[in-house]
This record gives sequence, structure tokens and C-alpha cells, in this order.
Amino acid sequence: MEKQARHRPRRFFEEVKREIVECDLANCPHCGEVLKPRPPWHMHKTVQTLQGPIFVAGKSKECVNPDCEHTGEHYYANRVLTISLPSSTYGLDVLAFIGWQHEKEHKQLVEIQQELNKRGIVVNERNVGKLYRQFLALLGAVNEVSQKILAETVEKHGGVIFGLDGLQPEGCGSLLYVLYEVLSGTVVGALQAEKVNADQLTKWMQAYQQYPVLATLSDGEDTLIAALKQVWPNAPHQRCQDHFLGNVAEEVLNYDTQLRQGMRQSLGGLPQVKSSPAIPVLVSSSRKEAVSTPAAGQNSHISAKSGMLDANGVPPGLFF
Repeated sequence: MEKQARHRPRRFFEEVKREIVECDLANCPHCGEVLKPRPPWHMHKTVQTLQGPIFVAGKSKECVNPDCEHTGEHYYANRVLTISLPSSTYGLDVLAFIGWQHEKEHKQLVEIQQELNKRGIVVNERNVGKLYRQFLALLGAVNEVSQKILAETVEKHGGVIFGLDGLQPEGCGSLLYVLYEVLSGTVVGALQAEKVNADQLTKWMQAYQQYPVLATLSDGEDTLIAALKQVWPNAPHQRCQDHFLGNVAEEVLNYDTQLRQGMRQSLGGLPQVKSSPAIPVLVSSSRKEAVSTPAAGQNSHISAKSGMLDANGVPPGLFF
């Protein structure tokens, strides 16, 4: 009998999308100075989601103000918590799918495993049960560990920064809302519901009003912003930088696409230039200077223009 490896073999995926997550904070929460981006990733891993495997990496920032009491403090890209839990290589959408299939569709764990395998998720029945228990813990209230972390964050920073995000997993008939703490990188809790409004989110988040809140984060969804404002009316609110920049880039991308298409049409009309024989070189005996002579019948004007294009008719330095 062949001896099997005791450790879990490393998994390789042929096509993996990349998602680099930036720190949500732009300014230091203590001195207000602009935070400086740090070059290394503070975390990276490959996460299996229902949309396919994703390579996730988080970029951090630090306060470089010498007059700040928290100078040198690192602030992390905690929006990765809305993709997967810490120390987990499965996406939150996978957890929500397992919870929905087990509780609403009344499917056994082995049936859920088979369905996930059909969707390309590499998982066994034992891990499905583990992920289901993680999902139940995620829906539960703040546990002792997270309470301790939040208390330490309040003591260190004078308060917490709560971020709220929602996602709708594929094959799951409900929405999953995740509340996380930005400064400590802690998942506080989650809410799963088929339909939710600002009042329901407010009632759910009232359990966390005991903590002093320095600020709140979310995307531009009106329901999330209204709920955060109702629970913490005095806390300033900021839109998530990744969502904001993504919305801006979407508009710019439309103009960029039109510009690229126009350049391709304009530059694609240039005539083709046949390859010419080697150009003879005349060398002056007195000054030893090389003088190039164009080949017979070669149009220097067209040659100059065509030399500015690559094989696809695109000027060098432009990315398409």
C-alpha cells in the first residue's frame, strides 16, 4: 500500500484572478495626517470562491508623522475580511452557500460537498462540516475572543472603526452582511437575510453600540449608510476607497475603450510596408562616420510612420 502524505498537498489552480486590496483609511485616525503606503503585502493567499479561485493580497499603510503618538502604526487592508475569514482559504460566499443549502434546502453535508465539487470547489465532506460551523459562529454574537480584541482596540486607539459590507453569493437566495472592525482586523458578526432594510440592519447593529466608534466605512449603498448613521449618528462616515475608485475607474474605462478603438481605426489605415533588403552603409574615410542610405523605392515618410507601430499597428508604450 502506497504511503500517503500526512500533510495536506498544496493546491494549484491554472487560472487565478488577482485582487489587491488597499487599506480603507486615507488619514491617520489620531493626527489626521495622510497615511503613507507600505510596499510589502501584509497578507496574501489564494481563496476558493463560487466565481473561481482568487489570489488576494492586502496592502497596508503607516503613519509617518513624527509628532503623532501613534507614529509607525500600521493600518491594514481589512476589506479582505469580506472575501474570506482569517486563516481560511474559502470565500464567505462558499460559507453562505453551505449554510443556505443545509438550513433552507435541507441538504446533507455530503450532498453539499458534491454540489461544490461540481462548481470547481476543492473540498471534502469533513471540511464542509467545518465551514458550516464557521458560518454558524459568524452569524452569532460577539464571542469572548473578539470582545477582548475590541476592548484592547478601544484602550489603544480610544475607539473602534466599524466597516459594513454586503454580498449575495451565487446559488444562495439571501444576502450576507458582514460587520468588521478596521483597526484590529476583526470580524464582529454577520447577518443573513433574504430581504433587508435599514431598520433591520439598525436593530442588528444596536448590539455593538457599547463600543465608542471613531468612524464607519461602507460602499455607496444607501441602505448601509442609513443604517450606520442611525446607529452611530455622531461618527463620521467614509466610503470604502476600493469601491469609490472602482466606480471612478468604471467611468474612465468607457472613455478609454472609445479612445483605443478610435486609435486602432485611425492607425490601422496606414499602408503596409514590405520588408526591404539590408541597407548599405557608406563609411567616410576622412571622418569615419556611418551614413545610412535608404533602399531603392523605399518611401521614407511611410517607413517612419510604420516604424512607430508594432505588429498590431499600435504605437509602442501604449497598453491595449
